[in-house]
Amino acid sequence: MDSVVILAIDVGASGGKAIAGVLDLKDLKLTIDELYRFPNQMIRVNNHLYWNVLQLWGEVKNSIKVALRKYKGKLTSVGVDTWGVDFALLDEYDELVGLPYAYRDPMTEGLMGEVFSKVPKEVIYGRTGIQFMRINTLYQLYALVKLNSPKLRIAKAMLMIPDLINYWLSGVKANEYTHASTTQFLDAKSKKWCLDILEKLNIPVNILQEIVNAGSVLGYLRRDIAEELGEAASRDVNVIAPATHDTASAVAAGPMINEDTGYVSSGTWNLVGVELNEPLINEQAMLNNFTNEGGAFGTITFLRNMQGMWIVQEVRRILTDLSGREYSYDELVKLAVEAEETGSFIDVDDPRFLAPINMVNEIHGYLKETGQREPGNLGELIRLIISSIALKHRYIFEKAIKITGKRLRGVNIFGGGSRNSLMNQLTANVMGIPVYAGPEEATSIGNILVQAAGMGIVKSIQELRSIVRNSFNIRVFEPRDEKKYEDEYSMFVARVRLSS
Repeated sequence: MDSVVILAIDVGASGGKAIAGVLDLKDLKLTIDELYRFPNQMIRVNNHLYWNVLQLWGEVKNSIKVALRKYKGKLTSVGVDTWGVDFALLDEYDELVGLPYAYRDPMTEGLMGEVFSKVPKEVIYGRTGIQFMRINTLYQLYALVKLNSPKLRIAKAMLMIPDLINYWLSGVKANEYTHASTTQFLDAKSKKWCLDILEKLNIPVNILQEIVNAGSVLGYLRRDIAEELGEAASRDVNVIAPATHDTASAVAAGPMINEDTGYVSSGTWNLVGVELNEPLINEQAMLNNFTNEGGAFGTITFLRNMQGMWIVQEVRRILTDLSGREYSYDELVKLAVEAEETGSFIDVDDPRFLAPINMVNEIHGYLKETGQREPGNLGELIRLIISSIALKHRYIFEKAIKITGKRLRGVNIFGGGSRNSLMNQLTANVMGIPVYAGPEEATSIGNILVQAAGMGIVKSIQELRSIVRNSFNIRVFEPRDEKKYEDEYSMFVARVRLSS
């Protein structure tokens, strides 16, 4: 074979896409081909938020069908990645126990303190090295315990969302390592489940599955799936667990990441951090809420989550609901570039911005409460949000530098948010170092190349990133007006009630 065709299905909180990667085996150059897109959204019922995984399953099959038709007899493998922390429960017949809850569901509000009364937070962090957020799987499961949920009583298996889809594709139940690390009950050093922590919280441990590494070949497409898709060749398609946590796949494909270059994986959430070879678990890391999530090739993604394009997405949704006009992201960014700076800021991680009914009202309410000027038009509103995101990047990087002792000489921003030139430039200005933007489809590219590693084609993360640099254009944003933005950062820290 001169090349292989590998299908990545990347499912995010607002939508999914299927991207085929054609990897030339001679010069190890990758070209990508977007085949299919589909929507995804949380569904609110009786004050609970759910994921419609049955719809997602249908779209995954549609994605594979499109790939099989276009690349007749050439599709080698398929792998699925999704956002972290959310899970599905299966009963003794391997049937779904209801729709999975979405991580923004309010049932976890106020539960973290109760968990810490049973298992001290120092113990949880000391074992897992994972950032404390109420959305973590640990608190979702404890919420079901508190509710005495029949769902948990009859469950016989827990699969993270991509593990569920991989099970339906291959017939193999397993928890892939990078996704398992987001639960906050995986031991960061031994890579085994923290059964003792779960038992103290009365969370059943019999629902846990075997942990497999990123790049593990789970098997071929199930025969019934192959027959349903109507393509005989589909029986020979491997189902591979890539780095199934989308962040891990994206970071793997960060072409400029090294010991001197940090990263921002930018999408609905922005994941800000540095790459390590071993977990870094100490009091400073815990107090500053850094996470040691699993990465591809045994790396550690030492990072902090912060709200990213979610806030802009929600503003855009509200505008559509109110006016009927659907602004494109490019239109909103253009308005922000042309707008004046208000000198006002928000902490994008304030809890009020996690899942509000009306994001625009919440921003105005926050500014009133903190005594700051409110934006006078849409452009000023969007610029205020993007500026606040860039400033929060620096705030988190400064903490990472202090904890790790690293000195950063650049930042690689990748993922869908890297299309936002204003955010890239403002981050360079605020940080005072170059920003390397791209690739935009980092998650799918990482997914594809980790699958290639599972088939023995790619040997190391350095080789993987070399393929990315050889295949995709990386834009460079040099810092400007450093004194001005140094002053702006000081104002940001003084005016914003930073959550941590």
